[in-house]
Amino acid sequence: MRFVTDEKDKQEYKKFLEGHERCNFQQSLEWGKVKSNWINEVVLSEDESGKINGAVSVLIRKIPVFGNIMYSSRGPTCDIHDIEAMKQLTDGIKELAKKHNAFVYKAEPDIESSDEEFKKIVTNLGYNIKDDAKNFREEIQPRYVFRLNIKDKTEDEIFAGFHSKTRYNVRLATKKGVVVKEGTREDLKIFHKIMIETGARDGFIIRPLSYFEKMYDELAPEHMKLLLAYYEDKPISGVIPIMYGNKTWYLYGASSNEHRNLMPNYLLQWEMIKMAIARKDDIYDFRGVSGVVDENHPQYGLYRFKKGFGATFTEFVGEVYIPFKPLTYSIYRFSEKTFRNLRGLKTKIKKS
Repeated sequence: MRFVTDEKDKQEYKKFLEGHERCNFQQSLEWGKVKSNWINEVVLSEDESGKINGAVSVLIRKIPVFGNIMYSSRGPTCDIHDIEAMKQLTDGIKELAKKHNAFVYKAEPDIESSDEEFKKIVTNLGYNIKDDAKNFREEIQPRYVFRLNIKDKTEDEIFAGFHSKTRYNVRLATKKGVVVKEGTREDLKIFHKIMIETGARDGFIIRPLSYFEKMYDELAPEHMKLLLAYYEDKPISGVIPIMYGNKTWYLYGASSNEHRNLMPNYLLQWEMIKMAIARKDDIYDFRGVSGVVDENHPQYGLYRFKKGFGATFTEFVGEVYIPFKPLTYSIYRFSEKTFRNLRGLKTKIKKS
């Protein structure tokens, strides 16, 4: 086990991450720079010849009153059933906890909930598992997503797999004159303005423009694009896809209250999927939906929209964590849940 400490290590890690089937952009050094209000450390595991066979990127930040928290989004990147690699990474995490005097390490791995072998391995290594989240606000990353397998498939094969209504809506947008163009860094202002409109309509908090500009500076053009849909030369919708390794993710989307009947969001999804196919990706990830599959649930429309593209409803294992200071962590979790509930209540009041 060792840590990424210099430029040579960084290049070696980047090459390993991009070439691994479990690659996730949130484990990248570029994403660590986007999250510049966190300290970023990377633990590497090695085989007997000294070759990297596993890695986990860890973000560390001070939480007022409580101390330092350590967090890994969608890590680790390794053969998750390789006990030795998992042990090395865990040993490195524990070293970091001592170095930064952390009260907890939390991770939300890119691992499906059905993987009982992984659960057994991490439990034996001293992790706890929290797997009861159903809605967006309960965890940092969505536990439920839709994923489309596009490996070795053509555009025609993928399009044929869409629900008939989804195919109709994609064609309708084109027929009605909706045009998709790639935006520049300057166009992020347009996207952000539309996103504020979306947040007010759907009741969620919007990140500042500076955050998207930071993303663009660290990830574009290789790993990030901005696509905008126009009708009669007016921007009416936009998306930000992230491309890394063998996957493309639909990370952010925004839509105006005007011209929603022209179905620009369907066309934008299809354009991102075509980009992913052209890259020869294995997976196109639609990202989060609610785990409550009920027509009466407020997020059911989002579920139905993403399902229409023929994607697979995927449940991740949830949160795995090591509480280094259990009492401190228990109090922190209580305060975190209270804050989340209050924020949700505030949003509801604003909408009413």
